[in-house]
Amino acid sequence: MKILVTGGGGFLGQALVRQLLARGDTVRILTRSAQPALAATGVQCLRGDIADATVTRTACEGQDAVFHTAAKAGVWGREEAFYSTNVTGTQNILDACAAARVPFLIHTSTPSVVYNGRPLAGVDETRPLTRACPCPYPLTKAEAERRVLAANGSTLRTVALRPHLIWGAGDPHLVPRVVQQARAGRLRIIGDGLNRVDLTHVANAAHAHLLALDALQRPNAAAAGRAYFISDGAPVTLWAWINALLERLGIPPVTRRTTLGVARGIGAVAELLWRVLPLHGEPPLTRFVAVELAEDHWFDINAARQDLGYAPVADNAAALDALVAELRISRPKT
Repeated sequence: MKILVTGGGGFLGQALVRQLLARGDTVRILTRSAQPALAATGVQCLRGDIADATVTRTACEGQDAVFHTAAKAGVWGREEAFYSTNVTGTQNILDACAAARVPFLIHTSTPSVVYNGRPLAGVDETRPLTRACPCPYPLTKAEAERRVLAANGSTLRTVALRPHLIWGAGDPHLVPRVVQQARAGRLRIIGDGLNRVDLTHVANAAHAHLLALDALQRPNAAAAGRAYFISDGAPVTLWAWINALLERLGIPPVTRRTTLGVARGIGAVAELLWRVLPLHGEPPLTRFVAVELAEDHWFDINAARQDLGYAPVADNAAALDALVAELRISRPKT
């Protein structure tokens, strides 16, 4: 098949491209930056912004399916920037698929679309999409998911996947950022420290995307027009997992604590200061991050198992060894 991957130069996008190539698909990516390593493997690399409708129209032409992984992620920033990429960009992809008669669209969503400020323990896809959140990322991703699923029909079959906290060797953001904050002594356990969260190894996330495409091609296509949580299938106790990783890296464990109420208050003050002054970069803490670090966030993946045939494929012990080895090599010199 001829496959377009938006955001093909990203962490998930590259893993998805590798799996597509391994099974013999012809791959095109749309990315903002040059990707010479992918181009060397035979991937057609198009550069551009998904917020540009002309760019998305060109990228979707002649494709049999589109994996839409491109997004603006983060916990801080202008709402307009998140909306431009996550909502306008997604709508441009939907319009381009319709114009180019692409029959299948797999959209990368996020469990944050069901954020409600409370613990999410074992919830399934019946949980409503958020309409109130102190962070534009979940709000704009929720709107994007609504549009993708509403677009499902006889000429375009769509599905949305919600992998939670994608990790693994090569991760440029999530785990390295946690390690950096721990090395600087900036991490605090928020709440009782017993909250459980789902993780999703990048190989599992990419595998789920391929399974979703296969599912959309079945005659009954039970997955069409639906969203699915994706994870490694075994929630971890967040702070125990972080401290075990830090121990392997020779970094002191996180022991200092604060309550969720205090953390929310600090986050609210920090957000106000960053807006009013304004200050550069991200606040050290936000209300959204405080909740994410303190509450349960793990999800029922039985629907993905049933409709997509999903089962984790990564060996997490070996994957963690590889991540630790990578983080040791990249440790800043003192």
